[in-house]
Amino acid sequence: MNFLIACLTQQHDLRLVVVAACLALIGSAVGFRLLRLAALSHGARRMALSTGSALAIGVGAWTTHFVSMLAWLPGIPVQYQVTGVVVSLLVAVSGAGLATPLALSESVVSRVLAGLVMSSSLAAMHFIGMDGLLLPVAMTWSLPIAGLSIGWIMLFGVGAYVVYSRRASALQQVSALVALTVGIAGLHYGAMSAVQMDANFSAAALSESGRALAFAVGLAASMVVLTAGLLTGVEMWGRVGALRHLREAIDAMPDGLAFYDSDDRLRIWNSRYAELCPELAEQLRPGIPFTALIDDDLARGAVKDALGREAEWRAERLAERRRLSATMEQRLSDGRWLRVQDRRTADGGVVTVVNDITDLKRNAEILSSARDAAEAANRAKSEFLANMSHEIRTPLNGVIGVAQALAATDLSDRQTEMLELIRSSGATLQTLLSDLLDLARVESGRMTLREEPIDLARAVREAADLYEASAREKGLQFFVDIAPEAQIWVEADVVRLKQILTNLVSNAVKFTAKGFVSLRVTAAPLADGTSSLRFSVEDTGVGFDAAAKARLFARFEQADGTITRRFGGTGLGLAICRQLAEMMGGQLDCESEPGGGSAFFLTVPLKTAEAPAPVPAPKSMDAEAPAEQALRILLADDHPTNRKVVELILAPLGVELAIAENGEQAVDLYRDQAFDVVLMDMQMPVMDGLTATRRIRAFETEQRSNRTPVIMLTANALPEHVRAAHDAGADEHLAKPFSAPELIGLLAALTSDAAAESEAA
Repeated sequence: MNFLIACLTQQHDLRLVVVAACLALIGSAVGFRLLRLAALSHGARRMALSTGSALAIGVGAWTTHFVSMLAWLPGIPVQYQVTGVVVSLLVAVSGAGLATPLALSESVVSRVLAGLVMSSSLAAMHFIGMDGLLLPVAMTWSLPIAGLSIGWIMLFGVGAYVVYSRRASALQQVSALVALTVGIAGLHYGAMSAVQMDANFSAAALSESGRALAFAVGLAASMVVLTAGLLTGVEMWGRVGALRHLREAIDAMPDGLAFYDSDDRLRIWNSRYAELCPELAEQLRPGIPFTALIDDDLARGAVKDALGREAEWRAERLAERRRLSATMEQRLSDGRWLRVQDRRTADGGVVTVVNDITDLKRNAEILSSARDAAEAANRAKSEFLANMSHEIRTPLNGVIGVAQALAATDLSDRQTEMLELIRSSGATLQTLLSDLLDLARVESGRMTLREEPIDLARAVREAADLYEASAREKGLQFFVDIAPEAQIWVEADVVRLKQILTNLVSNAVKFTAKGFVSLRVTAAPLADGTSSLRFSVEDTGVGFDAAAKARLFARFEQADGTITRRFGGTGLGLAICRQLAEMMGGQLDCESEPGGGSAFFLTVPLKTAEAPAPVPAPKSMDAEAPAEQALRILLADDHPTNRKVVELILAPLGVELAIAENGEQAVDLYRDQAFDVVLMDMQMPVMDGLTATRRIRAFETEQRSNRTPVIMLTANALPEHVRAAHDAGADEHLAKPFSAPELIGLLAALTSDAAAESEAA
């Protein structure tokens, strides 16, 4: 190291040494920058940039070498051979040209080879240039020092090309430039310190050839510096243009945008940002703190949500802004709504985006009002259906109940015929009412299935038995065929399953004048490996064509408009049945042809179940029961017709019936007397049946008395009414209109259970 320092300080003009080092750095910087641009380009542009890179690095190294030679003060006259100078320049540029394609590769191996080629060419340039010197003395070399200088350029040259790539960071780029500059300087001055001469002479003036070399080197150095300045200027101009385009793009954004630095001071904003905050437009200037802007908003009362709580709102706003990402909505006093989004940058700055969402808020309010109106309409419809159900069921219960009671008396044939017309008309009205309520529940999504273990064969036969007599009366053959594999217990909603089957069977009987009606049940595997139940109802009735089939399952539709007049009906049944089938996870379809009969197919998933343990049959109630076993029944109902119906049904049983016209009277009677059963209407004046039932249960708890069965005997028949009855403490719910067997059977079951519990106690 001492020999290198001695060479620099004693044998060189240090001013020119500094110039040479600067030229090495400038040439390397220009060459590597052009090399990076070439890596990002294609075609002719890539070739031009690659050539420029090779020239910049080669000429830069060559000028560094010969400026250093001009700085050399050996103490003897020095002359230069033109051939050696020119050849050394060609070697430097050629080596850089060969290294450039290798340096453009992403492969580290290729870049290592580029560094070796470049370093070798620079070493060759140096020694060819030294060989072109014309000295009056013999010049020899210290081989160890010369070899060390060659190793030096190899090490730093390879390192520079490996570090510098198109993906290199700023630090890596600077490191590569420094490495190549140090390598070139170390090569020259290390090799010069290895020079040894035999004699000393006094210093001589620069020779003519030396002046020519100085001119050539100065010209080359000027070209390198000029190229560096031009490249720097072009890049700066490009950046200015890019910034101008970026500014134009930001100004054209439909949203307000502002950038605040790490001290939360405003630096950049667009015109939309000023438009959204017109009161602050005059205050927007570079460097204004964000806190000053919100303080001005608060002072003017611009933020409606902050009125009366300015300090609290300010703290909340600043706390949100300190988060990495925050979005908030602000309601302004002028009626506008703004959505403000803050996003923190890596250096601690904040990008704020502001949108005017007044229209969105207004539309949301309109939609919310429309939704509320729709929900109110839906509630009104539900209330209307519930009220209509109650109001229709109440007189219908009187019609059917009185007809049943009248049927138990002695009647003439003519009276029996008229009574049958009353009974059938009442049954039709009851079916229509149930269909309308079912359709409303399905549409509102409030209908749910209540699955439980059922005896499938029994349920199917019970559904078919309802219409077997009607079929026989019309002279039709009636078949029910249940395959052995279908005579099992399954999980299903027996009420809804029977509803579908009875609808299909009743339609088959209604639309068939001669021939047969059949109901078949089978179990079969599906394509996905699961099992299903298949119910088929076939008839030899009027049938229908493909066009009629397309609208058959729509509401209020039948296969033919004339059929409605010939056979009656609303066309609701099949629409409800298909929706029920879909709720069960199955499907309902049909096949038919005009005059050739019809076939309807119901397919539902098979869910097997275990048969429940047998339950002892309840004791029956009949008119011959001993007088001492007469039931004491409390009936609470505000409607005189309904009270009369119950009296007529229970009269043959010899029960003791106490009557109350509202819930309050029922509670008073219950407190004064003991009853075996309570029949409670739900909707009554003074006190409704639900409140009365809760009062009765509370009284039983108070007195620690036995629980008396309560039957909610009401025209409120919707599922929510059933749940409300059970929640209030009722044991059963029997919807009006009801039949005498239904009421008597329910009384028998409840009184039998109550007696069993008393004996067990």
